[in-house]
Amino acid sequence: MYGRYTQDLGTFAKDEAARLRLQEGDTPRPRRPSELLEYTQGRCVPCRVCALQCQRFLISKVGEDWVFLILLGLVMALVSWAMDFAIATCLQAQKWMYGGLDTNVLLQYMAWVTYPTVLITFSAGFTQILAPQAVGSGIPEMKTILRGVVLKEYLTLKTFVAKVIGLTCALGSGMPLGKEGPFVHIASMCAALLSRFLSLFGGFYENEARNIEMLAAACAVGVGCCFAAPIGGVLFSIEVTSTFFAVRNYWRGFFAATFSAFIFRVLAVWNKDEETITALFKTRFRLDFPFDLQELPAFAVIGIASGFGGALFVYLNRKIVQFMRRQKTINRFLMKKRLLFPALVTLIISTLTFPPGFGQFMAGQLTQKDTLVTLFDNQTWAKQGISDEFEYLGILEAWHHPRSNVFVTLVVFILMKFWMSALATTIPVPCGAFMPVFVIGAAFGRLVGESMAAWFPDGIHTDSNIYRIVPGGYAVVGAAALSGAVTHTVSTAVIVFELTGQISHILPVMIAVILANAVAQSLQPSLYDSIIRIKKLPYLPELGWGHHEKYNVRVEDIMVRDIRYVTLNCKYRDLQQVLLSTKMKNLPLVESAESMILLGSIERTQVGALLSSQLSPQRRVMTLRQKVLSEDGHRLSDSSIRFQISTETSSGTPARPALRKPLKPALKRVPSSPADSPPAGSADHTGIALKSLFCANAATEPTEAQGTAYHKAKRVRISIVEEMILGDKMTPAEILEWEEQQLDQLVDFSSAKIDPAPFQLVEHTSLHKTHTIFSLLGLDHAFVTSIGRLVGMVSLKELRKAIEGSLTGKGVKVRPPLASFRDSTASATEADTTALRQLWDRHQHHHMPREAGPGGDDDDDTPN
Repeated sequence: MYGRYTQDLGTFAKDEAARLRLQEGDTPRPRRPSELLEYTQGRCVPCRVCALQCQRFLISKVGEDWVFLILLGLVMALVSWAMDFAIATCLQAQKWMYGGLDTNVLLQYMAWVTYPTVLITFSAGFTQILAPQAVGSGIPEMKTILRGVVLKEYLTLKTFVAKVIGLTCALGSGMPLGKEGPFVHIASMCAALLSRFLSLFGGFYENEARNIEMLAAACAVGVGCCFAAPIGGVLFSIEVTSTFFAVRNYWRGFFAATFSAFIFRVLAVWNKDEETITALFKTRFRLDFPFDLQELPAFAVIGIASGFGGALFVYLNRKIVQFMRRQKTINRFLMKKRLLFPALVTLIISTLTFPPGFGQFMAGQLTQKDTLVTLFDNQTWAKQGISDEFEYLGILEAWHHPRSNVFVTLVVFILMKFWMSALATTIPVPCGAFMPVFVIGAAFGRLVGESMAAWFPDGIHTDSNIYRIVPGGYAVVGAAALSGAVTHTVSTAVIVFELTGQISHILPVMIAVILANAVAQSLQPSLYDSIIRIKKLPYLPELGWGHHEKYNVRVEDIMVRDIRYVTLNCKYRDLQQVLLSTKMKNLPLVESAESMILLGSIERTQVGALLSSQLSPQRRVMTLRQKVLSEDGHRLSDSSIRFQISTETSSGTPARPALRKPLKPALKRVPSSPADSPPAGSADHTGIALKSLFCANAATEPTEAQGTAYHKAKRVRISIVEEMILGDKMTPAEILEWEEQQLDQLVDFSSAKIDPAPFQLVEHTSLHKTHTIFSLLGLDHAFVTSIGRLVGMVSLKELRKAIEGSLTGKGVKVRPPLASFRDSTASATEADTTALRQLWDRHQHHHMPREAGPGGDDDDDTPN
């Protein structure tokens, strides 16, 4: 019935091609490509052609994704290893200065305080001078860029240099700062710079969609080479930078992150820092019975407390920044003295962490890496109770104080590091907050673990077997929970497994991380979303768990109704008024102000171009030239201009060199009255010039090609000279009058680029669906229509206000309290039906332009 294929299409095509070749009889020889013709002469012709083909093959392979990802992973591994080496050298230099001055406490204090202050001040000054965009984490900006927003100077070479050098100095100072966020930014800049460099080999690297995919993979590389955690790095980058992730980028992220982490650890082995490739903070927890089921409530308490702690950290960080900005006196002072704030903060933190001073109660002499190594230690610091003495060896001695116990030291460490980290992350230097929060969480988990070990010194009895409690496992759980609460991610659990090299505590870690996320997301946004709000970046916040009204709020409740639009029959004056009254980048184009039928959208730049073209000086000169020519034609008809041509020139004698003079003398008019006649000599020269202008074709008849070129060049010279002459004839008042006349003309949209299908929403679209559409498609605005008529517009601003609950701005209408009881099935109300009928009746009488049918019968549409 429907027919079927009796032969495969490929087989049929081959048979048909063979049949055509047999019909032709003689198969033509394949022609060598035109670009290879220059290599077909002389010696070694096959070698030259082979070399050229190899070159093209290599260039084509450079465009492969895996080559780009290998280069990206290699570069980031080298950068990460070099930065870690420089940071370790700086920290070792501080210890050397501190240890070498042990005979004088005052000199020790000066060295302990001055060294980080100088490094932080240099980092802040260098970053501000070279690239202020390098300040901060970089993840909020990358989150905005991956959504499609263009941020200037964030992915340039000078920003890369400022970020690398500034971050090295900041971390080398020993301040409670992190490097995870800046590494995401650094990897993204590496990907952008590699794309620009490799674009020399092919234009496929200039594709915007491809660059976005490479940036998504680069974010995973940044985390992977920072912690040598490729799996957690990919998952973490997806959670913090993407709302909707394309699965086709999944393998790119894993491939590049794995290669980068592998090279990073191989470089550590090559530098003899490690014997083999191992985890950064390797733990040795027992595997046969890592924890008891009765310990799960303690792990759950860690997760809930970490959720509250993460929300408090984000709140404190935001309040510090807002306090500095709202205090106008302090803000103006710090704007003048930009380096004073980082120097002052560093001075305060260094003073409090001075080991002979208050730092002895909070292990102030340990770096972040040493702190994590001690907190993840297998041993129990308080085995039989608080009074029990424990033999502290090596770096563990920093936690021991003769006049206090380990619990006091851990509590002081947590409280002091908490506000110090929140304050230090506001310094205008390249820095992150993941590692300080990770360390604080590990300390809190260790505190809970030591408390459990003190309460149950012999462990929890189960089936007559005794298994002692391991506080190091609690530290791992606390680190993952607090860092996950601050960043609103679950992948911190995977990062912890890769950092420690053990997966024995997978169940407690997942329980704590999920509970911490549940608590933190209900209280505060993530740290990165908080920074986005502070910087007012154009990004759409997420719908949290507390937005129960997201299904009841509709577009009609949040849209802006009073918007500027362009009509199809508008005047240029209307365009001018629209440009002056709004800052919208895309303006809706409607049929008329009465019907409001949406026909499309036009960019603001296009509207400005139309207006500029209508009022351009070239158009003014053209109008004046036409006016002058019309006046001259009128005078010629009235014999007001006399051409005086001598008999010598009319007899066919060649033109004199004087005829090639500029055109200005040729435009002199002969006076109509004999009394005002010029002398004969001047009249003769004027006549010759006029004849050479108007009778050039009659005087000489060159060949067709020469004549065409000659006339084109002469027309260009004439137009240039006329513009110079006629452009100065209009006074400012005349120009203003001419512009007013031009503004009253109808707009010609034939030369404008109009989007015939802008994105549209209907009035009854829910907030949840609108948020999903904006996030998935990367929209910044959408027009709202009702039966094809424009009724409003929704942009990121209105959507953000609706999500954050501040529906009180201009143009945003608060939804009625009983809106949830509104009948959702009544999509077409009586008013809409009436409007639809009126619109249909109007179009029955007003015919839109359309193409004629094949038969050309339009008799039914034409009136009698």
